[in-house]
Amino acid sequence: MRVNDILQVKGDSVYQIAPSATLADAVDRLVKFNCGSLMVTSSDAVVGIITERDILKAIASMRCDLNTLLVNDFMTRDLIVGMMDDEIDNVMGLMTSRRVRHLPIMSDDRLRGMISIGDVVKAQFDSLTHENHYLKVYIQS
Repeated sequence: MRVNDILQVKGDSVYQIAPSATLADAVDRLVKFNCGSLMVTSSDAVVGIITERDILKAIASMRCDLNTLLVNDFMTRDLIVGMMDDEIDNVMGLMTSRRVRHLPIMSDDRLRGMISIGDVVKAQFDSLTHENHYLKVYIQS
């Protein structure tokens, strides 16, 4: 199974925010879309990612109003990304070892989607359930 298989089921929409937005704006979007991260884009170019964890770090370090803090100052710039044809096992290992819960998926220098560790676990579970079913049918026949 590959990342592309997950995106075919999940879809390729990605929630985005501008680097000039405030952290309050980012929190509003995270709540509105019930998600844990937003891609930070400027003129359709990916410049970073802002996650719940980034916002918590900002709150802990600054202790001020989120309306005064900009996404640009707290986003993660050095992105860890996956590719459309990456195997799910490899992606799971990457996400675990790098301690990321949201992985932007790129192809031809363009953002193609976003997957979460939950998406990866669900895909693995569905695959194992499917395999288990066929093994039971094979044994019983």
